[in-house]
Amino acid sequence: MESQTQVIQALMKPQSYPEDPGRIEIVQTHISFVFLTKSFAYKVKKAVNLGFLDFTTLEKRLFFCQEELRLNRRLCDDMYLEVATINKSNDVIKIKGKGETIEYAVKMKRMPEEKIMTKLLDENKVDSELIDKIAKIIVEFHAKAETNNHIGEFGAFTTIKTNWDENFEQTQRYIEKTIEETDFILIKERINNFMNKNKLLFQSRITEGRVRDCHGDIHSGNIFVTDKIYIFDAVEVNERFRYSDVAADMAFLAMDLDFKGKVPLSEFFVRKYIEYSGDQGTAKLLQFYKCYRAYVRGKVIGFKLADPNIGNKEKKVATIEAKLYFKLAANYAKNL
Repeated sequence: MESQTQVIQALMKPQSYPEDPGRIEIVQTHISFVFLTKSFAYKVKKAVNLGFLDFTTLEKRLFFCQEELRLNRRLCDDMYLEVATINKSNDVIKIKGKGETIEYAVKMKRMPEEKIMTKLLDENKVDSELIDKIAKIIVEFHAKAETNNHIGEFGAFTTIKTNWDENFEQTQRYIEKTIEETDFILIKERINNFMNKNKLLFQSRITEGRVRDCHGDIHSGNIFVTDKIYIFDAVEVNERFRYSDVAADMAFLAMDLDFKGKVPLSEFFVRKYIEYSGDQGTAKLLQFYKCYRAYVRGKVIGFKLADPNIGNKEKKVATIEAKLYFKLAANYAKNL
């Protein structure tokens, strides 16, 4: 992390950019530093190993930067621009500069923050017409998404169970911090019962070609609505989280709308998705995958509590948010 610290410090200075950056802002996730300039966003992957992802070497970070570019151009071809080198020469660190390459960044066109769907939802600017358009985009994306025998295996009972077992294992240390023990026990019991009873359903989804190379992270925080709709930030870190049943992919946005108190829009989105795709099997798996998405969201936000780069104020906010997601997951589990 030492060299990354130098990079982070350097990228807060205007002279480190190949163009005039204007005011520079930094936003952190549990796996990235994102530098926002007046025209672009530069995303640097944190040198971390969280088990389900490993960015600990420069070579790995380059590979996953390239994957992020490739995968996101499927839905955002003109937003994802390039993988930019970050170079160091005579103690000068600069993007696309001279000398040794010490880091990489995914360079994106910066979108207007006021057009992110999360904010539009808060301002009651999302209507059924927009949801209808998003449903069509996702259905068309899923129809074109790659599928083959290897991808299909990720929809098998064993892989789905592995994902859930990992979820439960990784949230053990957060019991009574972000998730109540009673909810943890309830979710684990209901989920395991559902999986054991529906092995044939999971298999039929593979046979029908419903397990595909999906987006993996479709929620309102990853959708910009400008002159067109951008669904960005597809999962590149682990194919196990991207290769999934299309029902798991669309369930993320349905869950997100529920979380934000927009249940009628969530139900409308699900109806339109099923109508346009003709995929009636989605309905049988909706509660299961909404529970999965809410649980993962709670888990991932909870990871901020152990991140040394994040301050106490943000950790308090993360704790509250994670609790809400886990409570939602418990509510879904009760209906399984």
